[in-house]
Amino acid sequence: MKSDTELQKNVLDELRWEPGVKATDVGATVNDGVVTLGGTVDSFAEKWAAERAVKRLPGVKALAIEIEVKLPGSSERTDADIARAAENALEWNVSVPHDRIKVTAERGFLTLEGEVDWQFQRSAAEGAVHYLVGVKGVTNEITLKPMAAPTEIKEKIEAALKRNAILEAHQIKVQAEGGKVTLSGSVRSWAERDEAESAAWAAPGATEVRNLITVSS
Repeated sequence: MKSDTELQKNVLDELRWEPGVKATDVGATVNDGVVTLGGTVDSFAEKWAAERAVKRLPGVKALAIEIEVKLPGSSERTDADIARAAENALEWNVSVPHDRIKVTAERGFLTLEGEVDWQFQRSAAEGAVHYLVGVKGVTNEITLKPMAAPTEIKEKIEAALKRNAILEAHQIKVQAEGGKVTLSGSVRSWAERDEAESAAWAAPGATEVRNLITVSS
């Protein structure tokens, strides 16, 4: 088990390694395996890259993001410009049913609403707007249509977890009620926790995934 000092060094090294992050912009503190990232960055894309970088590391039990996005003058856009750019990005993404998604921009923060059939469409819609100039944050409120019985959802998720080479499926418990899925148990890293959640979201009929899996180092 890594000490907090060792984990903090690993976090800072990973941030320096990540090309999407200016290491001088982001600092990290660690308390009992809980990592807090702070600082100021020039774009939402950089904030997102820092979060993904830290989640790759073993030993991270939880992550708090206190990074503030402060756009340089050259990146400032009106909300109308940001909303228009987001609509164009969604329209150009073949994975997104753009005609079923509504975009709202307020002070640089985007909100996506609507209903789609699959989680990958929901994720693709959010990913399509992450790198737009002027965006300070994204809230994804897109919902999914229920498409399968709970028992079928549970069986498909359990099978997917067993097929995944990086997961110890016997350590993860799956419950399904309607389209709502709850994952519990423990894994070795935050990346495995995210991998299990992604597998659950991929099941036809999963409309909500509650990830209660803990990370044990």
